[in-house]
Amino acid sequence: MHSHEIAKEGRAENADGGEEALLDNPIWNALRTEHSEYAQVEGEARRYEPAIGPLAGAPDQSAESYDALRPLAGPGGVLALFFPDQPAPGSGWSLFRGGVLTQMIWRGREPIEVEALNRDVVMRRLGAEDVAAMVELATLTEPGPFRDGTIELGNFYGVLEGERLLAMAGQRMRVPGFVEVSAVCTHPDARGRGYAGALMSRVMRDIVAEGATPFLHAFADNPAVSLYRKLGFVERRRFELAVIKRED
Repeated sequence: MHSHEIAKEGRAENADGGEEALLDNPIWNALRTEHSEYAQVEGEARRYEPAIGPLAGAPDQSAESYDALRPLAGPGGVLALFFPDQPAPGSGWSLFRGGVLTQMIWRGREPIEVEALNRDVVMRRLGAEDVAAMVELATLTEPGPFRDGTIELGNFYGVLEGERLLAMAGQRMRVPGFVEVSAVCTHPDARGRGYAGALMSRVMRDIVAEGATPFLHAFADNPAVSLYRKLGFVERRRFELAVIKRED
């Protein structure tokens, strides 16, 4: 497979007018703009359709916001939100999982070159026929929420050895001018071969081609952050992950 190159200068404002401030509340703003068609809405709160995943957003952590999230979660339901401060879900909710996330944005100013892949594997765009394998790989490696409908959010690419999916990456959240690189994962049997970098490069090419800037989210202590830095990503800010469960 041939080497891939990306060349673009990161900007606070993109060619299509996108503003970085939208990334300060990325899930909420995605569901209010580019991904409004996938949004379930209650008051000011929004969530992605359950077939896509549990990501949800609200303007703040007020009692009104949590009240609006309740019907979106449903009885016993789980939602995943990004907050600038410590989660404080209050009565009727439990914190199922937390953690510190880093939001990274691409500031690449030099071409990024990714080494050719082994001839025994192929990189290609993934489609509906690959969803079962994609969900299986995501379940094994836990790159973040991934459901049968997640593939609808953008282009996904995989590295395959025969019919076996070894690694994948694709697009998730989208606001004007910015597109998230997500679901970056590699089967444990295939790690250390450069697949993640090659796949991210391919996804980034698509994003850059439409005049947008790539960004991503990862746990702040994830060793993969070093790879993201090599690809030209820099930390923009941090969030508190709040995976909350409705208890009544």
